[in-house]
Amino acid sequence: MPFPPSPWRLTGDMVVSLWPIPTGDLPSWPLPPGVRPWVVRRRATLVTFWVDYRPGGVLAYREFLIALAVRHGHRPAASTVAAWVDDDRALAGGRALWGIPKAQGTITFRADSRSARAELTAAGTPPVRLAYQDVLRLPFRLPARARLIQHLSDGTECRVPLRISGRPSLGHSRVTTEPEAPLSVLARHRPLLSLALRDFRSTVGSSRV
Repeated sequence: MPFPPSPWRLTGDMVVSLWPIPTGDLPSWPLPPGVRPWVVRRRATLVTFWVDYRPGGVLAYREFLIALAVRHGHRPAASTVAAWVDDDRALAGGRALWGIPKAQGTITFRADSRSARAELTAAGTPPVRLAYQDVLRLPFRLPARARLIQHLSDGTECRVPLRISGRPSLGHSRVTTEPEAPLSVLARHRPLLSLALRDFRSTVGSSRV
């Protein structure tokens, strides 16, 4: 499946949530060698992204991604532990370029100026639903940088730089799914922080191989 070369420049809207999860409640997601969860007071940190990538970037698709905050040597980073997309090129490119474990799913994302709702349905995963509501809009564009640590299919370590900026709003969110579903950990807990990032512009990866 043809896909754009790295880096990918993307635009759209997203809802991001930060989750402190007791380590004993984490699913057994595999991590690259040499990477371990960032644990504070027996809690790990998950970050979830519900994203509507719109025309204007190299691809237009929808995604639900879960990243775990990790230690990589002495530096903080993140590692994607699960992801679903509704576009074959996004799936193939994410796996081949950066080792992101993307799977196929059906994702809806409906948003207005103050709220958003999203849903994931995928094979082997009961529907997962997001409800988000703005509380406070911030009057500036928020820039951020991060890096993912992944492993390619041949075992090579891959460091993925991320850069993003967008119009942020703080809000409340809730995720619901079946009690025994693989992602029920998100329904059993409340996020510490949720925000909508509207009209974002992002760059994933770099031109260096």
